[in-house]
Amino acid sequence: MSNATQSLASTRIASLLDANSFVEIGQSVTARATDFNISEEKAPSDGVITGYGVIDGNLVYVYSQDASVMNGTVGEMHAKKISRIYDMAMKTGAPIIGLVDCAGLRLQEATDALEAFGEIYLKTTLASGVIPQITGVFGTCGGGMAVIPALTDFTFVESKKGKIFVNTPNALDGNHVSKCDTSDAAFQSEETGLVDGIGTEEEVLGQIRELVSLLPSNFEDRDSYEECTDELNRVCDTIENCTGDTAIALSQIADNGVFFETKAAYGKDIVTGFMRLNGAVVGAVANRSEIYDAEGNKVEEMDGTLSSRGARKAADFVKFCDAFEIPVLTLTNVNGFKANLCNEKMMAKSVGEMVHAFASATVPKVNVIIGKAYGNAYIAMNSKAVGADMVYAWENAEIGMMDASLAAKIMYTGSDAATINEKAAEYRALQSSVNSAAARGYVDTIIAPADTRKYVIGAFEMLFTKREDRPAKKHGTV
Repeated sequence: MSNATQSLASTRIASLLDANSFVEIGQSVTARATDFNISEEKAPSDGVITGYGVIDGNLVYVYSQDASVMNGTVGEMHAKKISRIYDMAMKTGAPIIGLVDCAGLRLQEATDALEAFGEIYLKTTLASGVIPQITGVFGTCGGGMAVIPALTDFTFVESKKGKIFVNTPNALDGNHVSKCDTSDAAFQSEETGLVDGIGTEEEVLGQIRELVSLLPSNFEDRDSYEECTDELNRVCDTIENCTGDTAIALSQIADNGVFFETKAAYGKDIVTGFMRLNGAVVGAVANRSEIYDAEGNKVEEMDGTLSSRGARKAADFVKFCDAFEIPVLTLTNVNGFKANLCNEKMMAKSVGEMVHAFASATVPKVNVIIGKAYGNAYIAMNSKAVGADMVYAWENAEIGMMDASLAAKIMYTGSDAATINEKAAEYRALQSSVNSAAARGYVDTIIAPADTRKYVIGAFEMLFTKREDRPAKKHGTV
């Protein structure tokens, strides 16, 4: 049972963890600095509560910053407490969750605070790929503290009070917080790709609990399964209507219709998230061209291309899955790359990162082509060419260099409409049909859309014991 003093920081811990499961570590630690009369200020736990508990029976470590103690500033001992809880988490192989509410580094402790804070950077880096790291931001997360969400795996922000910034909005030339609040949850969620979800404090804590229940405890954990209560051969009757909004399609494939989406507000042309298939956790990446709300109303429409943000989002997600041995499922429906000046700035770099992520991942990889699969955008989307273990395609899928009509116009420039239409039909049959791709071995099996769930489950079961050797090296550079 927790011995933590009742504060907002401890209340958040109590709301996050299973009832009465928190055990505090380092409760008696206080600042040891004396400069500028800092010793006269009461600093229980030095402004951060650290310890461990369970979420749905799974061990987790937690630190929660207390803004009521010296504004939650990070001093030397504050930082050392966080570093030590990281050491415990890595020793035992359990996730670590940081609940951030911090006014920055403690000025009275100067270089002692800086040096100790640097140890947190080191610990988060060492823990990367070893244990899942999750950050929840409930107040200010500024300056050097803003780097922490970038070093951890998943970040959730309270929508009203949560702020993430390296430089405050008013410090940016030509900007003011009333013009563009670059620190608020909406901006960080939609523009930076740093945030996985936003909401009320209760919603954020609920999202963290749900995510922890899906993730393995560490990179060697092979026991993160639960009994499947859904029909393995369940027919997905309406999935063919969901090729636009693949978040809905993925929920239809998933056990009991549960799909946890990450970074939903960023790079919206790509869907990423987690689900269970036959009780095992699978990471999913899918192209998206439409977004529907909970009432079934279309709220946004895209052109079916892959953006630089979407590619970057997919790359980061696949890297996480590969690090923690989580199989990857992709749903491909893409007709090319987004063509505008903003995207072109980072397109090649972002797509390169995505290709590298898919190609270097050694976890089981299954791709289902559910619509158009054109050009290099299709190749980048976990195609057979870059290492997919199994590739399925729906009966009406189109796979090729580009749309047949456009190809015919390019190859027969100046011809009349009848000739263009004739050549387009010929090109479609010879070069863009799913049967043509299957005949060349680029597609393993052509399936009916309604049978997607059973084929995908079967593929991952078959690939459960997959082993794949790669060239010996320290690490890639992409």
